[in-house]
Amino acid sequence: MSGRAPGIALAALLFAGSLAAQPAQPAQPAMSPISSAAREGGVASTVVPTPLKNVGYDQRLGAQVPLDLSFRDEAGRAVRLGELFDPHDHRPVVFALAYYGCPMLCSVVLSDLAASLKVLSFDAGRQFDVLVVSFDPRDTPPLAAAKKREMVARYGHPGAAAGIHYLTGSEESIAALTKAVGFRYYFDRETRQFAHAAGVLVLTPGGRVARYLYGIEYPARDLRLALVEASGDRIGSPVDQLLLYCFHYNPVIGRYSAVTLNLVRLGGAATVLGLFVMVVTLKRRESRGPGRA
Repeated sequence: MSGRAPGIALAALLFAGSLAAQPAQPAQPAMSPISSAAREGGVASTVVPTPLKNVGYDQRLGAQVPLDLSFRDEAGRAVRLGELFDPHDHRPVVFALAYYGCPMLCSVVLSDLAASLKVLSFDAGRQFDVLVVSFDPRDTPPLAAAKKREMVARYGHPGAAAGIHYLTGSEESIAALTKAVGFRYYFDRETRQFAHAAGVLVLTPGGRVARYLYGIEYPARDLRLALVEASGDRIGSPVDQLLLYCFHYNPVIGRYSAVTLNLVRLGGAATVLGLFVMVVTLKRRESRGPGRA
């Protein structure tokens, strides 16, 4: 087999483990779900593989992204992170950490993200922006440009390129950014590949962490609700406000779940309203007298 095979195998292992990535508990490091199923000699092992001990998300909702960090965009221009955020413009940011030489997982994450964003009525560059930052200091602007072209083509909305940004940076800038958002990863020196969890974040227009969405699949409904909330309700419609009443963000699973009590209340209110309309209609018919329409 080629020398790249160990890297692909490692990526495949993490692909399986990241399907249900969870935030770490304060008392212990985050573990992939597959670690509990690791076996040695047919017996369940309690030893977590070294890469997986250092992989995961520590949720830091409300944390501020360091806006003074310097990176380079896909054209090679020096960019201060704060230039991509504008609290007065009310545009939230869909934020992904990926590395452009990843043999599998990062491409899957970015591909599914583009597909989910594509079906939204919101447009990148108008209601929100997309920011992808490589956590591999070996990545270069030409690689970032190639990855951006792939996402722009897959997303397919006209004029979206202005709202999609791919950055590369130094070890120092990457370390500060990943630490700020609680993203933990591991570089395997033997394979020269990274072990990392899968997920995306939604940031406020001012650069604060609003939501974590885990895994490699991002339901369009979850992305839309996260964007509406992160914008401070500056984007979206009355229907979105109704959905936010019925669905609540669950930080443990990084998804929006139905709020049963609110659904019952909404159903009860709809029933009362229906009865009221029916009574009013019947009263009006009675007041017109017999034989009058």
